[in-house]
Amino acid sequence: MSAALPARAPGAPSTDGARRRLWFDLHSWIGLKLSLFMTFVCLTGTLATVSQEIDWLAFPEARVTPTAQRASWGEMIAAVQRAYPQWRLESVSAAHASRFAARAVMRLPDGTRRFVWVDPYSGRVTGDTTWFNAQRILRNTHRHLMLPLEIGVPLVSALALPLLLSLISSLYIYKRWWRGFLTWPRPDRPRRLWGDVHRLAGVWSLWFIALIALTGGWYLVESLGGDAAPAAKIELPAADVPDAPADAAAIDRAVAALARHWPGLQVRGLHEVSARSLRIDGQAEAWLVRDRANAVGVDLDRDGFTGQRDGRDMGPHQRISEMADPLHFGTFGGWPVRWLWCVSGVLLTTLCVTGVHLYGLRVSDALRSLARRQGHTPVQRPWRQVWAGMARWRWVWIALLGVWAWLLAAALRAA
Repeated sequence: MSAALPARAPGAPSTDGARRRLWFDLHSWIGLKLSLFMTFVCLTGTLATVSQEIDWLAFPEARVTPTAQRASWGEMIAAVQRAYPQWRLESVSAAHASRFAARAVMRLPDGTRRFVWVDPYSGRVTGDTTWFNAQRILRNTHRHLMLPLEIGVPLVSALALPLLLSLISSLYIYKRWWRGFLTWPRPDRPRRLWGDVHRLAGVWSLWFIALIALTGGWYLVESLGGDAAPAAKIELPAADVPDAPADAAAIDRAVAALARHWPGLQVRGLHEVSARSLRIDGQAEAWLVRDRANAVGVDLDRDGFTGQRDGRDMGPHQRISEMADPLHFGTFGGWPVRWLWCVSGVLLTTLCVTGVHLYGLRVSDALRSLARRQGHTPVQRPWRQVWAGMARWRWVWIALLGVWAWLLAAALRAA
């Protein structure tokens, strides 16, 4: 016969209840102590997914009207070089969408960079803007807080660990969470309303939280020395005259020859442009890779190719590295995917805010009940309870964000 299990003492919490309480405490601690930093990183990442759209709104030079006519790569490069003969062309990128201008990066004599915008339909230069635009600000903020890369990247990407713990703990806390997808928030009491909003945003964000935590964890691995070997380098012949303009006709011949050589390549950019050579990259048969994974070197003098890089030839480690950015920012599927990532980022940011608000409401309710029992007038200040609950962690994040603001101001002055 098997030995009988000892009876649980009356009033003692069950093992499952104690474990659930432990997960709840961990979930609350992460959400409260890291709330300022987590909210900031989630918000900047959300905005980064649509940063080019923000620049489109901010700069009239980036806006064009689609027509049936299309300018060639050579025509666009020739237009840029005519408009700014004293500047050196570094690269040209294809238009982000149908109403966006193509974008050239140019180096000024003093070493600074500026963007020059070109209408991809007419080939006309529409103007130039600062290189330090919304896309650059949001990228540098979300990636490393404007700090040196060796400090900022590990600091930001380390948030992947508490994010993953928050995801795991939420599944344990929220019993039968799969029933919550269509549960509408109940507005009868503030705590219940915000609790329902938090849970609703959470269940719809589960896949996104897992994705961001995994890709963020990969960035952490890379920043600590686990990055993949660099892709095969494509050698380019050096130009006899470094600042000489590129030949537009030779560039168009090279693009046409590449279309015959590699018909599956959709050209997205021309880089390291010189009078003698350039590198062409874009998207091809390999899925979920950055444009640079598919590239061809071109010798303009000889109308030939100096090397080729195909994303399908990369090893597993390199493919994981290439996949991280498209998955993290949703750049692999056009505007529907980008906006889905943006909406999901809004939900994730909402989780950060509603979570700490729930903590404030819970503590305020407890204090109000205590005040009533003692005959005092109850005062409910949820956000004061949140501020107190963050303890010394709040000063750590405020100081860090203060450093970011100082670095941002310095970068804006230098731009």
